[in-house]
Amino acid sequence: MLPFTDEYYMRQSLAEARAAAAEGEVPVGAVMVCNDRIIARAHNQTERLNDPTAHAEMLVVTAAAGVMGAKYLADCTLYVTVEPCVMCAGAIAWAQIGTLVYGASDEKKGFRRYAPGALHPKTVVRAGILENECAEEMRTFFRNRRQ
Repeated sequence: MLPFTDEYYMRQSLAEARAAAAEGEVPVGAVMVCNDRIIARAHNQTERLNDPTAHAEMLVVTAAAGVMGAKYLADCTLYVTVEPCVMCAGAIAWAQIGTLVYGASDEKKGFRRYAPGALHPKTVVRAGILENECAEEMRTFFRNRRQ
C-alpha cells in the first residue's frame, strides 16, 4: 500500500479502533496528519477514563494541538473511522481542522444528522474511505457485546 493516501491513513485509524476494541472501548480510532506525517493518534477511552468526552476525535485534537503548539489546525487532516458526533464536530470546528476524512457514517449519532453545519465553513469533508472495514469493526464489537 502506498503511503500518504486516504486509505493508508484510514488503516492507521483502524489500528487505533482495534486497540480500543481490545480494551473494551467502542472501536473508534483517529489519526491527525500534517504535511504527510502522523502527528497524533488516539482511540476512544471513555470507559478507561470514566469520561464521556474522551472520544478518539477529542483526544487526537488535544494531542495534535500540543504537538503543533497551536489551537488552530487548518493545515491538518483528521482521519477517523466513524462519522464524528456533534460534540466532536464542534471540537473539529473550533480547531479549524482543514480536512476531515471518515470511514463509516453514523446514522444514529453522527453530526450530519443533527448538526450538518457544525464544522468550520472551510473544512473539506471526505466520507466513505474504507467504509465497509470501518463499519464492520463497529458491527463486530456490538455483536460480541450482545452475546
